[in-house]
Amino acid sequence: MSTSALTNHNYDDVSKTPEQQKQSRRALISSFLGSSVEYYDFLLYAAAAGLVFPQLFFSNLSPALGAFLSYVVLFTGYLSRPLGGILFGHFGDRFGRKNMLFITLMIMGFVSVGIGLMPTYHYIGVAAPLALVFLRVAQGFAVGGEWAGATLMAMEHSQKKSRGFGASLAVTGGPTGAVMSTLMLGLFAGLPDDHFMLWGWRVPFLLSAVIVVIGLYLRLRVSESPEFEARVKRTDFKKTATPIGQMFSKYPKEVLLGTLAGMASLAVQALVMVIMVPYAVQASNGEITKSEVLFMLTVSSVLHIFAIPAFAALSDRLGRKPVMLAGAVFSAIAIWPMMWMFKTGDPLWVGLGFILGNPIIQASMYGPIGAFLSEKFDTDARYTGSSLTFQGASVLGAGLVPLVANRLLTDPATETYALGNIWSVAIYISVLYVISGIAVAASKETHPRVARH
Repeated sequence: MSTSALTNHNYDDVSKTPEQQKQSRRALISSFLGSSVEYYDFLLYAAAAGLVFPQLFFSNLSPALGAFLSYVVLFTGYLSRPLGGILFGHFGDRFGRKNMLFITLMIMGFVSVGIGLMPTYHYIGVAAPLALVFLRVAQGFAVGGEWAGATLMAMEHSQKKSRGFGASLAVTGGPTGAVMSTLMLGLFAGLPDDHFMLWGWRVPFLLSAVIVVIGLYLRLRVSESPEFEARVKRTDFKKTATPIGQMFSKYPKEVLLGTLAGMASLAVQALVMVIMVPYAVQASNGEITKSEVLFMLTVSSVLHIFAIPAFAALSDRLGRKPVMLAGAVFSAIAIWPMMWMFKTGDPLWVGLGFILGNPIIQASMYGPIGAFLSEKFDTDARYTGSSLTFQGASVLGAGLVPLVANRLLTDPATETYALGNIWSVAIYISVLYVISGIAVAASKETHPRVARH
């Protein structure tokens, strides 16, 4: 981390005026709710990818190939996220965070409604999956700009001593969106199969329009980041290199280590939500329905909402590195009992597997990630830097895991999951945690109070 990232700020908290406190609360709330809406839309596809889309958009193919291509389309959304992060990051670093967040949320609303209205393969043939790819790419593009912007708005409006907690409120939008998406999909998955496949799956996508309108209203009422406004007033602001240029000239190490550090926790998030849902249904031999598994996932996501800020608050006290390193070591080990829980197919153990996976394993490294990545960069390149690192980690972690895990689990002879292959997935995830742990260890401490001692 550059020394200017520490010296440019006064890390002794000062009292805020009532108006500043009001704006701070509004920024935290709008970042949380706006991020929740965006991730509701983005993760709704992830929840439907293994349960619905293979039959609707790849019905002319075998079930195994249809599921694989559904995950490929899922991956395209992750591939476009770094591009969205770079574009929105550039303008967010040059012209402010607020306007970019309004645009990303509006794009997400249009995309989700588009998916909800889209004809399936039965009606328009190959045009259906092609349209799905286009919408998924646009969706990923918008989320690429959303995460960093919402995180920065929350963090830069927070007091210095609680920046980890402040940033985590935007990060918590991920599991909140997961709760909303799996709850809605779970409710409609309880319909008779023919009704669910005909129209029930569409309703959660269409309902996002209502939530988006609320999110847009809240974002219009929040003020620009005070830290960004202070940076603009400095005489050297317009003379600085472009944000993306600084990634190569000033911050290459921070980008690489930040990307690898965030990779493992994002991999677990995608694994639990996308792969373990259909796996648990198959492992139970009919004891657990799709709807019941989705509700189990919802319960774990509710706990996840509280676990993320808890680990972030701990990093405000102890530093980012100790908390994330402990999370990496714990998670590399705990992933094994989690996999065993899912393999049993027993409803109680499967439910506990979701709880171990999301609010404990995933949150232990993910909680401090917003502040850990953002604090690596100065204000005039922070939107771009945190976007690029987080979205790069998303591609390597959350984007690849459904493809890799689905490939490792599927038995070519039966085109169903071979339950015993779950241990190869456990090895894969453990290796990711080792890599992420090494990246955290090689990084400089970003918490300003801890780093200067």
